[in-house]
Parts: sequence; C-alpha cells; structure tokens
Amino acid sequence: MSEKTHIAIIGPGVMGRTLTSSLIQTGGFLPEALTIAGPTASRVEALCSEFGVRGTTSNTEAAASAEIVILAIKPQRLDQAAKALKGTIQSQALVLSVMAGVSMEALQQTLGAKRVIRSMPNTPAQIGMGITVWAQTAEVDEAQHALARRIFQTLGQEIFVEDENYLDMATALSGTGPAYAFLFMEAMIEAGVHMGFPRRMAEQLVVQTLKGSVLFYENNHEHPARLRDDVTSPGGTSAEALYYLEKAGFRTAISRAVWAAYQRSKELGQGRARQDPEK
Repeated sequence: MSEKTHIAIIGPGVMGRTLTSSLIQTGGFLPEALTIAGPTASRVEALCSEFGVRGTTSNTEAAASAEIVILAIKPQRLDQAAKALKGTIQSQALVLSVMAGVSMEALQQTLGAKRVIRSMPNTPAQIGMGITVWAQTAEVDEAQHALARRIFQTLGQEIFVEDENYLDMATALSGTGPAYAFLFMEAMIEAGVHMGFPRRMAEQLVVQTLKGSVLFYENNHEHPARLRDDVTSPGGTSAEALYYLEKAGFRTAISRAVWAAYQRSKELGQGRARQDPEK
C-alpha cells in the first residue's frame, strides 16, 4: 500500500480531523486519497475545504472503495454506523477503530469485517505528541500492520500489544490521562491565583514547571519516587505540601479515578448504560 491508498474516515469530529491533518501533513498521504464521512454536511464540507479531501454524508459511499476504514466515532454510535457499513466494507479492507471500549470481536461481528485493528490514541495526538496503544486480529497482514503503525506514528508514539486487554487499561491511563493532567494544572493555577499571582503568571509558572519536570524525569531515568525525594528537604516546603497531599488521599484518588475509567471503558464495550458508582 502507498500514499495513494484510499482511506475512509468515518466521523468528522475532533479525532477525525486530527487523523485527516496528520495523515496529510505528517504521513505524506495525498488529500485525494482520503474521504471523510459524517451526518452533518456543513462539518464535512468545512474539512473538505480545509484539507482538500473528499467528503460525503454517506458512510456507505465512503467505505465502498476504501482499503482502510477508520472509525472515529463515539462507541455509542457504532450500531447506527454499522447499518450502513456492514456488507459495504471490502473483504480485504482494514478496519481501524479509535473507539473506546469496543472489542475487536465486537467490531468483527457488528461490521462483518475480519481485518480489524483496535487503538487508543489520546488528546496530544492533535499536535503529534500523543501515544497510541493498539492491537490487531490474526487476519491483519504484514503490509496492513506496517501501514497502521505508520498511521499511528503520525500522531506521536505508538505501542503495539498482543493482548487486547491492554486497550481498556490504556484507555484509563493514557487515553483519559490528559484530563487528569489538565485538572491538576487547573488546581495549581487556581492555588496560585488564590495566593495573589495574576492568572497569566500563575499559568506560565505551572505550565513550565510541569513541562520541565517531565523533561527532567526523561533525562535522569530515575524512578519518580527518587526524584520526589531529591527535592523534598526535611522540614521544608515540599515536605509540608506532600504531607497534606498524602493526608488528603491524593495518591488513592488518582488510583481510584484510573480504575473507574477502566471499568467505564469495559462498560462501553459491552454497550451498558452508565452505572451509579455508589451502588
């Protein structure tokens, strides 16, 4: 397969746009080789105008001649989309899903396709700094595997796994992870404003502190606990702050949040409605 490989992107939302942009700008795919489909004509037309790709409001039309069909839709919309796609996707075509929770077996049964890849990218993929965990069915051949890896690398880093169970875990840890990071940033910024910093200054201090901390960790190759210990002087400000974080259950709250996201990912794959976490 080459840059002329016909790719249909089902779903013109944020991830659909991200994939369209990255495939063309980073992956070297030709705009005319991409077709994007969605129910809202204005949204499809906007993407066509922005990237020079083809567009349609018909999933059937988009998938009929595609060698790769990318499902960039919400898992709750799979059944509706499958009505137009089942029987339309070519037998040798690759189906690549970025839907949270939906298993490869479910995709095979719902779509009538055999060559399926399930993946979980995350929000930083929008700037080519994401990480994608992915798995595939046995029917995916070497050329399709290589092309999928190339697609995911346009979004940032990628990790191929043999065990599909890692996908729900990745959804909770890296897929949902940016939300945890943004909440932590928000809390730190608000604390800075509460102390008296102008908001813009508080934002700059927090963003650079977190960015620098990550780079420092990558350069030192030390366990985070060791680095935390190095900046925590006995009786100092860090020790005082960490004492209150531990007392407030910060570590436990993060662990429980990730576990809750993991459980929710599995629920989405089973088509279950939201469960009350208190029950």
